[in-house]
Order: sequence, then C-alpha cells, then structure tokens
Amino acid sequence: MHAALAEQLRTAGIGLEFLTGELQGSHDPAGVVFTVLAALPGMEREYIRERTLEGHESARSRGKAIGGAAVTDDAMLSMALHLREQNLSLRDIAARLVITKGKKKGRHPSPATVLRMLREHDTNAAAAPAMG
Repeated sequence: MHAALAEQLRTAGIGLEFLTGELQGSHDPAGVVFTVLAALPGMEREYIRERTLEGHESARSRGKAIGGAAVTDDAMLSMALHLREQNLSLRDIAARLVITKGKKKGRHPSPATVLRMLREHDTNAAAAPAMG
C-alpha cells in the first residue's frame, strides 16, 4: 500500500520537505524517511495499547476494579437462564431484562453483557463439583 501511495505522490510531483531540524531538505515519497513517518501512527497505537494493558494489570494487582459497575445480579441471571431455555436470542433475552441498580437502572443490558453473564455462569457451573 505504501508503494502505491508513494508512486501516486511521485507522479503528482509531491514530495516531503522539512524546513528545519535534523531531516531538513527534500525527501522522495519512496524514501526511507517517508516510510518511517508512514509507519509511526501504527507503532504509536501499539505502544499506547501496550501501556494501557500494563496500566490495567497494575491496577488489578493493587485491587482496583477495571470497567464499569456491574449491572447484573442473581435475579437477572436466573431470568436469563430461564429465557435461554426457551431458545431466545441474546438480543431478545437482553430486551426482556431490566437493570435494577446504578446509573443504568431501568435500562436493558446489552446482548454482550447477557452473553458475558451466561458464559461466566456456564464456566462456574462446569468448574463446580457435581453434587450427588
């Protein structure tokens, strides 16, 4: 992709020129300076992502919660399990549930929240020793 863009810029007579600094002067769009500058935004995004993940891990290790307040509770889980047995979609299940506390009180949870709640329940149920 970079090669195609560099060729379009070169064909249009467009180059890169720094007026001051270490890289002062004109640079060819296909040259190494242009290539490095084109790669910087992706590298910066990756660096920010890594630092964010490190910050989350550090916060968790200090006992800090990451993410929003929990909107699910046992009653919501019970209802979601009942609705799942009726083969309703996650979207339909979410539309029938209502958040009972916090800033989102009275609203419906997202289908993703319902999926996480059910997945966590299934994982915990599979890990629990069988009673009998």
